Amino acid sequence: MRAEPQAAPYRADTPIAQLAPWLADPVRAADFPQTTLRFRNHRWDSAVGLEGLSDEDWVRHFGRFEALPDNLPQPLALRYHGHQFRVYNPDLGDGRGFLFAQMRDGAGRLLDLGTKGSGQTPWSREGDGRLTLKGAVREILATEMLEALGVNTSKTFSVVETARTSTARTSLLPPAQR
Repeated sequence: MRAEPQAAPYRADTPIAQLAPWLADPVRAADFPQTTLRFRNHRWDSAVGLEGLSDEDWVRHFGRFEALPDNLPQPLALRYHGHQFRVYNPDLGDGRGFLFAQMRDGAGRLLDLGTKGSGQTPWSREGDGRLTLKGAVREILATEMLEALGVNTSKTFSVVETARTSTARTSLLPPAQR
């Protein structure tokens, strides 16, 4: 049986800021002329102390990516390395998402608030860095189903549709560590 998230105050905590600068690159989210809130995870907004945000404020933070109080001043595209096309590549990174904020939940667990479809990053490899609304809905269905089954998985936190044809931004919370 799944555990319900517990309400907690907002507690920004950004340990990535003290880590090595080679872990991430500062980025700017794509600027779309229109943003429409399509999904807001009310079960998890209270677990990280953000239930008091109006829908307008929500879109300001999660559709236009205005920094949350005392959090990362700007989004970060994470770097990583690994095997790509059967060859080790030390220069990989996230091409359509970024780390937007870090915070603690009611259990004291550190959560990274990441995004998908937020625009190009230095790692986009000529792609537009966007996500379709259809893809965002699949994220909601998958994460809600996995959570309902008791699987410790990421949570879809928000979906904001943009004025661009069939694009959306999805904000994700990682799985809470047990």
